Amino acid sequence: MKLYVSVDMEGITGLPDHTYVDSKKHNYERARKIMTDETNYVIDAAYKSGCEEILVNDSHSKMNNILIDQLHTEARLITGEVKPLSMMQGLDATYEGAIFVGYHARAGQFGVMSHAMVHAVRNFFINDKPIGELGFNAYVAGYFGVPILMVAGDDQACKEAEELIPNITTAAVKESISRSSVKSLTPKKAGELLTTKVTEAFENRANVQALTPPDKPVIKIEFSNHGQAEWANLMPGTEIEPGTTIVKYQAKDILEAYQAMLVMTELAANTTFST
Repeated sequence: MKLYVSVDMEGITGLPDHTYVDSKKHNYERARKIMTDETNYVIDAAYKSGCEEILVNDSHSKMNNILIDQLHTEARLITGEVKPLSMMQGLDATYEGAIFVGYHARAGQFGVMSHAMVHAVRNFFINDKPIGELGFNAYVAGYFGVPILMVAGDDQACKEAEELIPNITTAAVKESISRSSVKSLTPKKAGELLTTKVTEAFENRANVQALTPPDKPVIKIEFSNHGQAEWANLMPGTEIEPGTTIVKYQAKDILEAYQAMLVMTELAANTTFST
């Protein structure tokens, strides 16, 4: 079996705030080690559950956070930014399952460091349905017919996953107290939980179906201010909904919608005086 693992950072054990996930801050190097160790627990349990090949995609910020010299020797790692499918780079129909590690709740929701790609975004919508990184990535996996077997992260990310994907296995390694504080397991206890939950996820995988994306989806992004919407609207084919900061785009499929989202959020990041 081939397994795909997408690893974000905000949902990793013990990380409560931006000082752990921003490479310029003092807690970042500590967080990289915890992130790598957490990924290794998942990889090791997956191999012991019968996986023959595992691809890990570093999916946070510049996407070069995982310490490859400390990663499980049998896994392969995609690292670095400017990836056509970003958090889902490298996935294709040859994979039989995917696991999301270190995930968080969507923008505007209760949950530690909740957001959607960049802080300029208030909401993502697919055909008017609010969705976060977790859901969008699950739709991309569904395009290739790949089910999301497990999500690990904070309790609110796990709740979001359970509402979106029937029968999914979740592993909550910390509970959100606020957007910048948590009650967390220790890394060792989180590792024990992840090991157990990965095993359960593989035992349960026949009960989990790939999340089918809508045909010809309309993606809408609600930005924090109109300047961000104006920048995003520079992408051909987009339009701003009058009187709002919402930019919409009619996509031919979910992959085009995903790449449109990447382009619009990158453009919006050019806005000055963004608050």
